[in-house]
Amino acid sequence: MNVKGLIGIGIALSAGFACEAAMAHVSVGINLGVPVAPVYAAPVYAAPVYAAPAPVYVAPPPPPVVYQPAPVVVAPAPAIVVGWHGDRYWDGYRYWGRRDWYAHHGGYGYRHW
Repeated sequence: MNVKGLIGIGIALSAGFACEAAMAHVSVGINLGVPVAPVYAAPVYAAPVYAAPAPVYVAPPPPPVVYQPAPVVVAPAPAIVVGWHGDRYWDGYRYWGRRDWYAHHGGYGYRHW
């Protein structure tokens, strides 16, 4: 095979590899640099401390505030009174309107509807 054929195949292969690298988001490059001796920097240290710093005093927190609990109030239970309360009648289970009561229990000319 001649040199031109090898160069053509090399270009085709490099284009194929570059296309695959581009699809995989990979950067391909050739580095032609001259190595240089590494540069070392002297480490930076903090200034030495020869004396302890002055102590810092903080006042203690105030004592917690304690409140006296509220007194317990015991009230008698409300009395349940069966009978008429204004315009309603309490029969121990529910309130009846005056018209409903008479219509259900009869009296005063109300009819059942």
